[in-house]
Amino acid sequence: MADTAVTPRIELGTGMEPVRNPYTGEAVASVCTVDAAAVDTVLRRARQGRRIAAALARVTRASILERAAHLVERRAESFAELIVTEAGKTITQARKEVARAVNTLALSAAEVRRNAGEVVPFDSYEGSEKRQGWFTREPLGVIAAITPFNDPLNLVAHKLGPAIAGGNAVILKPSALTPLSALRLADTLVEAGLPEEIVTVVNGGADLGAAIVSAPDVRMVSFTGGFATGEAISRSAGLKKLAMDLGGNAPVIVMDDADLDAAVESCVSGAFWAAGQNCIGTQRILIAAEVYESFRDAFVARTKQLRVGDPLDERTDVGPMITEEAGRVIRMKVDAAVDQGAVLLCGNELNGSLYAPTVLENVPATCTLWQEEAFAPVVVLQPFDSFEEAVEQANAIDYSLHAGIFTSRLNRALSAARLLEAGGVMINDSSDYRFDAMPFGGYKYGSMGREGVRFAFEEMTQPKVVCINHLDEAR
Repeated sequence: MADTAVTPRIELGTGMEPVRNPYTGEAVASVCTVDAAAVDTVLRRARQGRRIAAALARVTRASILERAAHLVERRAESFAELIVTEAGKTITQARKEVARAVNTLALSAAEVRRNAGEVVPFDSYEGSEKRQGWFTREPLGVIAAITPFNDPLNLVAHKLGPAIAGGNAVILKPSALTPLSALRLADTLVEAGLPEEIVTVVNGGADLGAAIVSAPDVRMVSFTGGFATGEAISRSAGLKKLAMDLGGNAPVIVMDDADLDAAVESCVSGAFWAAGQNCIGTQRILIAAEVYESFRDAFVARTKQLRVGDPLDERTDVGPMITEEAGRVIRMKVDAAVDQGAVLLCGNELNGSLYAPTVLENVPATCTLWQEEAFAPVVVLQPFDSFEEAVEQANAIDYSLHAGIFTSRLNRALSAARLLEAGGVMINDSSDYRFDAMPFGGYKYGSMGREGVRFAFEEMTQPKVVCINHLDEAR
């Protein structure tokens, strides 16, 4: 891809920043950056967008989102190649992300038509027999959306689709590492008929993000990213709604009655998809002692078969980390785990930004790789002696998005669904399964709101009640 200047939807650039291909390291584009000093101009535009968005009829919002979905679908290969170029996903994985983004936009259009409110049965309560009414779902106003690098198109669609469906304006701050998909999606929405004032894409640093988040005009912050940034946002946001996806450290339990072949295949995919840069990626696999060695040997053998390399090559299974520095950081964490007694079964090889899928066992519970999200192609294997012990180990972390269990016993599966402390429990699936219509979000520490189109739409709107009192029925 030739180096080109890409401007956000608002001409406030005070500088230019390159966007680099994670695999080659080459600059593939440049984007204008916005300084925090320009936040008043950004907010002024957003206020204008808020008024325009609120005036759009539901049919108009739905039609725009439907047309945008069709445009993305028609240009799917171009979008996929852009994702590969800026995020380093393999072309196969990028195509799946594009297909999901199309679905996210289509679901958002459907939500406009479906989720308008309800009749309130006032006359079912004594003293309200002469009253009738309803509630509608009204826009919040201006929503700040901050997105990460790992799903640069679909996670943006998960912010923009429901927000537009709800009649809101959006200030979108995508990852500085992967802004190109966001910019192209914003352009596509405008091409589909969205007034350009409704979505303002800004590229900039933490100072810009802090200025936007703390602005009283912003009525909600929708953030996907790390815990430290999430805590900083919550401290500075003030009185507004917060919806945050702050990552996870997903456990998967493999019982002794599981289909081991299916569990191995699913967990390999769940662990190493997108080079492990996946908030619901499988990180801790807890395996019944009776089948531990069989599972471990098959899992390691399957992991070694994965092809690491050029993400544009159709044969590649695992592409690069987002930066070379990210690769160096995870290798240091693995080295530290080994120094503390962990056994390296395969991987921990770094070549530029390519980090080989890595499997460890005997990782101490005090180790960073057990306690924190790796966000890298690293998996920890751990045997257990009882179902109760497995659940205790799975729940030992203070935060959680998804968990999984492989078992052929229905009662055991249902017990796991009840006992596992996670926002989603995947039965006979790895932790990384997600359907874009389902509620999605964290559990325990850091759990704030839910994504998934219907649920985000409801977070991004507010009920308004209308009640009619029939004072004189004779008239």
